[in-house]
Amino acid sequence: MVGLAFLSNPSAEKHRAKIREQVAERSPLAGLLGVGQLTAFASTYHPLGMASYTTASGKVVSVGAFGVVVVMLPWEEKR
Repeated sequence: MVGLAFLSNPSAEKHRAKIREQVAERSPLAGLLGVGQLTAFASTYHPLGMASYTTASGKVVSVGAFGVVVVMLPWEEKR
């Protein structure tokens, strides 16, 4: 299981692609303005071996493990 986690850790590009996709999906206007592209470009990838995450402006933007990336956009309102 540990070996599978290491091998399936999402790459930096997979994180960035998911960020672009999620921004455009959640806000078409932000997608048109390139906010997702800018956020993806400005993000910093942090591999942890079995998992990984990206940050932008000191905030966690995405986390990933086992080939899955979850985007947590910092500007979204909490409900």
